[in-house]
Amino acid sequence: MGKETNPRRVAENEAFAKTKMLRTSPQKLNLVAQLIRGKKVDKALADLTFSHKRIAGDVKKCLQSAIANAENNHGLDVDNLIVAEAWVGKNLVMKRGRPRARGRFGKIMKPFSEITIKVRQVEEQA
Repeated sequence: MGKETNPRRVAENEAFAKTKMLRTSPQKLNLVAQLIRGKKVDKALADLTFSHKRIAGDVKKCLQSAIANAENNHGLDVDNLIVAEAWVGKNLVMKRGRPRARGRFGKIMKPFSEITIKVRQVEEQA
């Protein structure tokens, strides 16, 4: 009389990974997410490897995690995976400040964000 397993949150030919608390704004992170949407995973990994954006390394780790989840947990073929979706969300914002002229206080917002990458197995085109 064990506990029933949770139903899958994605389709049978999909897997995903999520990374939280990335120290960048969602707007900047979305620029990197746009770079990989809809591409084959090997091409997306190559694009992230040679990207000049600072956050591209963290996005690459998340994509590698999604690929590993697809292979190990769901038995999908890595050679036929594409990046089906990559979406970005807001996380907390640290509020800091600096004293400014005439007794004022300059707000400094330090935003965090999160990214979710979903990979999907597609059939090979003959």
